[in-house]
Amino acid sequence: MANETFELAVELLKRKSLTPDHAGCHDLIATRLQALGFRVERHDHNGVDNLWARKGSTAPLICFAGHTDVVPTGPLDQWLSDPFEPTVRDGQLYARGAADMKPSVAAFVPATERFVAAHPDHPGSIAFLLTSDEEGPATDGTVRVVEALKARGETLDYCIVGEPPSAAEFGDTIKNGRRGSLSGTLRVKGVQGHIAYPHLAKNPIHLAAPAIAELADTMWDEGNTHFPPTTWQVSNIHAGTGATNVIPGVVEIRFNFRFSTASTAEGLMDAVNEILHSHGLDYDIDWNLSGKPFLTPRGPLCDKLSEAIREVTGLTLGLSTSGGTSDGRFIADICREVVEFGPLNTSIHKLNEHIALENIEQLAAIYQKALEKLLG
Repeated sequence: MANETFELAVELLKRKSLTPDHAGCHDLIATRLQALGFRVERHDHNGVDNLWARKGSTAPLICFAGHTDVVPTGPLDQWLSDPFEPTVRDGQLYARGAADMKPSVAAFVPATERFVAAHPDHPGSIAFLLTSDEEGPATDGTVRVVEALKARGETLDYCIVGEPPSAAEFGDTIKNGRRGSLSGTLRVKGVQGHIAYPHLAKNPIHLAAPAIAELADTMWDEGNTHFPPTTWQVSNIHAGTGATNVIPGVVEIRFNFRFSTASTAEGLMDAVNEILHSHGLDYDIDWNLSGKPFLTPRGPLCDKLSEAIREVTGLTLGLSTSGGTSDGRFIADICREVVEFGPLNTSIHKLNEHIALENIEQLAAIYQKALEKLLG
């Protein structure tokens, strides 16, 4: 049994599941779950495969959630081994998805198998929610399954998302919330003209600069006990025709808010428009809200998972809401307590992504203990 989680992780890592392709990962998981008596559903939308599986029909329902898609590898010549040929070196397993987050998905399965074997008549229910659209737009993935469950009145009591929150040591952090993400594409309009005759043109870059400075200096909120203050950052600025003697007619500025529960998307949009209007700009903005902030209160799941982590690793962990978005933002709509726990996050999305071999089996042990404490 000690190598079972490792072997499943390797099988998943071999599959070139670049988002939104699950590359057969879901079929592999579904077969194992059906053997345990899970009812398996596939929710396919626009080329995205989502898996929902449930065993049991009573409360409480604990769900393991995650994604099988991975980000592109980057330059292959900078990997020390093929990113889709899992390789062990110096006690680490190297592959794309090794930290984010195929070992978590792999660990869910033997943890559940062992728990069911020990408790064939366990109370409550266990579910799996897997998607191949977390690293992509996330418009046809977990959110679609959540919509389907919500439409039929199916809710979750507890959800463990296998994202990698550990920062310095494996097991030092779990996340019980995330900031929201609000992006905007701002186009400030001027008048194109010859650079030698600026009086016959209006340079939109010059016009926008004071407004950008004010937006960068604005304190949007002070955060709260659980979240740092909201931040606003420019990611791209583009203008011009490529010629050095032409004043551009339009400048395009792309920006992003990472915002806490102390602000709302609507309030931030109104505040941006107010600042831009105050500078007399001729502009338009396309907004994209990719995720609202979510925070689930500390309850049985946080407490029992913390106990399980401490028993396996010896660490007393901290709660965090840092980092980017995750699919927890969708699940929180139908689940009273959502937490994230998985591998170290130090190599995620990087070249030569990896996980310590010992952490793979530790993940399965922690997830099994969480089931024992919540359903045993």
